[in-house]
Amino acid sequence: MSIETLFTLLAIIMVGTYFQTVTGFGMGIIVVGASSALGLTTVAVIAAVVSLITLVNCAVALPGVARQTDWRVVFSVVLGVLPGIAAGVWLLDMLSDSATNLLQGLLGSMIVYSAVNFFMRPEPGQRQSGRSSFVVSGFGSGLAGGLFGMAGPPLIYQFYRQPFDIKTIRNLLLISFAFTSSIRSVFIAVQGKLDTEILILAGIAIPVVTLSTYLARQFPPPLSAEAMRRMVFGILMLIGLYLLVIAFSSWA
Repeated sequence: MSIETLFTLLAIIMVGTYFQTVTGFGMGIIVVGASSALGLTTVAVIAAVVSLITLVNCAVALPGVARQTDWRVVFSVVLGVLPGIAAGVWLLDMLSDSATNLLQGLLGSMIVYSAVNFFMRPEPGQRQSGRSSFVVSGFGSGLAGGLFGMAGPPLIYQFYRQPFDIKTIRNLLLISFAFTSSIRSVFIAVQGKLDTEILILAGIAIPVVTLSTYLARQFPPPLSAEAMRRMVFGILMLIGLYLLVIAFSSWA
């Protein structure tokens, strides 16, 4: 990897880290998406790097939040994520390409519909959802991650519709993704795919992730809770449209 490519990748990681620290999600979408579009490295390598540096981001962004965290919610999410990932990976192996593309198109449609709905009415619900809904959203997140490598949207919708403040939502998302990143990293290591290139890139990125996380904590964007929710749902709408475009292009 050339110096120019490395610095470009680090700049993208810095942006993704800042966004994730502020909103609770986005590093994978930004880093994997941008680096793949620019051809900086392979998807497999950058996805593995993102899993490792997500743990660094969470370690720096989440000091002192353990006592303020509703661990029952986190446990419910993880309870759904684990079988969801297994089901997604199994379906990916079992389904034909056309069936997988159909599911991708349906997921994109649901994301766009929900994003438009929430964008027009960004106010959170009046009551917290039951634990079963967190298990279901966790399963949906794991399923989407196993099938398409994009686990975020179901959990993001679930948390941003709750009557929580933005800081609580961010912390819950970061903790949930820290668990899923840990599971994914262990899975990659067991498969013997955590090679030297991945470890070196992750090691080089650690200071960048640490600095960007610190800056995001000290200098968050001056947005109201409603504006933040609108921004999140707008980005999710773009994700849904992206999935639709990919699905339709495969059918063409």
